[in-house]
Amino acid sequence: MNAPRWSEPGNRRHVLSPHQRDSSHYVFVFNCCRPFWDAVACWPQAAVGETVRRACPDVFSLFRNNTGSVSRNCTRGGWSGPFPPYHIACSVDDDIPEAQRSYFATVKLIYTVGYSISLVVLAVAVMILLLFRRLRCARNFIHIQLFATFILKAVAVFTKDATLFSSDDTNHCTLSTFACKASVVFCHYCVMSNFFWLLVEALYLNSLLLSSFYHSRRCLWGFCLLGWGVPVFFIVLWIGSRMYFEDTECWDINEDSPYWWIIKGPIVVSIAVNFILFMNIIRILIQKLNPRLIHFNNSSQYRRLTKSTLLLIPLFGTHYMVFNFLPDYFNVYLRLCVELCIGSFQGLLVAILYCFLNQEVQKEVHKQWLRWQERSYAVVSPAAKCSQMDTPF
Repeated sequence: MNAPRWSEPGNRRHVLSPHQRDSSHYVFVFNCCRPFWDAVACWPQAAVGETVRRACPDVFSLFRNNTGSVSRNCTRGGWSGPFPPYHIACSVDDDIPEAQRSYFATVKLIYTVGYSISLVVLAVAVMILLLFRRLRCARNFIHIQLFATFILKAVAVFTKDATLFSSDDTNHCTLSTFACKASVVFCHYCVMSNFFWLLVEALYLNSLLLSSFYHSRRCLWGFCLLGWGVPVFFIVLWIGSRMYFEDTECWDINEDSPYWWIIKGPIVVSIAVNFILFMNIIRILIQKLNPRLIHFNNSSQYRRLTKSTLLLIPLFGTHYMVFNFLPDYFNVYLRLCVELCIGSFQGLLVAILYCFLNQEVQKEVHKQWLRWQERSYAVVSPAAKCSQMDTPF
């Protein structure tokens, strides 16, 4: 299974400059060759006369399924050139084709715009739900938490991009600062909490359909523990594993790392549970929407829940179920489009569906707008005029 991607596509440009193709200028120090980054792989420090072998980066498997390797010799003049060359060993060209560069640049532009718009709209939605007292209920409380995770996710993506990919000349072999690792940890936590609050939304909707949810603070605290606390546990466990067993680079490379399953596993499980809950919701609604089984007074309520369930389809992560069982190199362009481009607008979709199109929210905003008009311009609302005309006094 492959966990969803949350970082920039082609996050490490595999373009070999003339200096990187001929690395003899990397002189040895104290009878050893210094570690260096050639824009494709990180070559560790080696003694003179030693031959270092590196497997082709897994990112190349996104375009072609290969398992080649490249070697370099450490000589007194520095590192030798790669043999065989990358384009032979890894079945890729030395330079990324212009079409692929343009595609990656377009994807980054789209998800940057998507996260930016979502961030602004979600912030407005949270303010609306917090300002109006009549909108303060268990359902909107859960919505606010979900909105907050989308906001944090957008901030985390921008922070990670600014830290890791601010320059193409960044040396990823030596990029191991506290700020760099903190940005990676923050991004992983925000993504995990987002998936778990989507799970909370599914659990809450199931409980409403089963009429088993009681508006008690214990239930809300339990949801908070699941949405915010469980990701903290797994993130702390992952941090400890990386610090003691795999403290390499900026913790942003998780290929072939068994410790990545500490984060990847719970996310995959949450997606699977969400899918099961979604199917259960469909089953319950089919039964309760049967005219022979429901009362007339409850039909409108269940029809509203049906509409909400259909709107939850893109939010339950059902598309991740498909990609998780496919290899990385399967239709990489479609995968990046769905997971990065469409995913960046997910927060915008959530805010529109569960705040701005909500009838209760619209009614409260409309009332507040009429009150503001009356106070500012001394305008009497039509409702007020009717009430004055109806009274004999």
